[in-house]
Amino acid sequence: MTNDVVYFNGPVQNGDFTLAERPGKAAGIRLAEALNALLGLAPVPHLWNTATLAGDVRHRRAADRDTVNRQQREEQALVAKYAPGPAPAGGLLTDTGHQAAALALDMTRALLADGTLTVRDLPVRLCARCGHMVGAGTAGDCRSCGHGGSCSARRPLLVFDRTKHGPVLERDDVHAAGARAPIHLLNIARHAPQLLVLSRTRDHGVDLAPIGLDGMVLDPRAGLHIAVLAAADESGAVRPVMTLTENAAANVAAYGAPFRRHRAVRLRYALHGKIPYEAAASDQLYEVHGAQAVRGLFTDWYLPLCAGRERAGVSAARIPALLKFLRRAHLARPATPPGDLLTDLRYRAAAGDMRWVTDARALACALSDRENTSGPLGPTKGAP
Repeated sequence: MTNDVVYFNGPVQNGDFTLAERPGKAAGIRLAEALNALLGLAPVPHLWNTATLAGDVRHRRAADRDTVNRQQREEQALVAKYAPGPAPAGGLLTDTGHQAAALALDMTRALLADGTLTVRDLPVRLCARCGHMVGAGTAGDCRSCGHGGSCSARRPLLVFDRTKHGPVLERDDVHAAGARAPIHLLNIARHAPQLLVLSRTRDHGVDLAPIGLDGMVLDPRAGLHIAVLAAADESGAVRPVMTLTENAAANVAAYGAPFRRHRAVRLRYALHGKIPYEAAASDQLYEVHGAQAVRGLFTDWYLPLCAGRERAGVSAARIPALLKFLRRAHLARPATPPGDLLTDLRYRAAAGDMRWVTDARALACALSDRENTSGPLGPTKGAP
């Protein structure tokens, strides 16, 4: 059966960290998992961004670069992200994996055919040593190899002229019923450059040689969107929603504008704030409030949901109050979630209405549903 709304995390950069060390990186993953579970959906893949300049540099500097290739290094880093815990039930999907890369080329060819994208011969500045393409205003050493010199050149580039497209971000692109319009994000998008370059010099990424751009890959800001569409295609979702922070949306929305629609599928954004995990890690916090039993539930489930409501970020000062609220709702949860309340709750979750996370009855219902499908009470009959 084709799903309607399905949440996916905005691909996380596969940097030099683990999720145990930096749980804030998993906020979007956890938010998507919590909402999908409430909607009764099977786990979806965790999405990762591997086409980064930092990854290129890290690989070149590695002592084992002659025995471990770039792709293998990314795979090893992803496995390490989840250690010592289990791999995600829905698997992993990257922005350079087979599904995403094939879809990226298909979409790029179609957008070139209809004129949304074009290939133009444009002036650029290149590093005099490694040929890395740098911006006209870039000062200092090359970010790819560290060389201090650059030269002028011309080369064909994949470009998106947004003057022919209209607004690159509108209120309806944000999946958030009942929330204020993110005016500042709309303004940032409105002031994006008119001509956006979508091809980059990278060692790793979606290779654009098949469309005649040898030595170039698709801009990863566009690739993030295509990775979500590829995951949505695997899940049969026609309304995929990408969780990401407002800062990330400001950086990627304009570049992803041509890639938010594919056939009948339309991608939208679910914005979330950052979580002050340092404030939530105190042993004393849980001892004072007698909340040791809900510690994991608070950090891994409830705080990501709160971040979906508080898009500017969860205040560290509010952590104790949120913990007390969750504990009370947990104690008050019914053995079986009331049918009418659960139906309404799922409707709100599908619409992106996150106000329910601070509604005591709704939260208690969500907790009851969570336990009925995956918690101590065991799965209910027919649950996925």
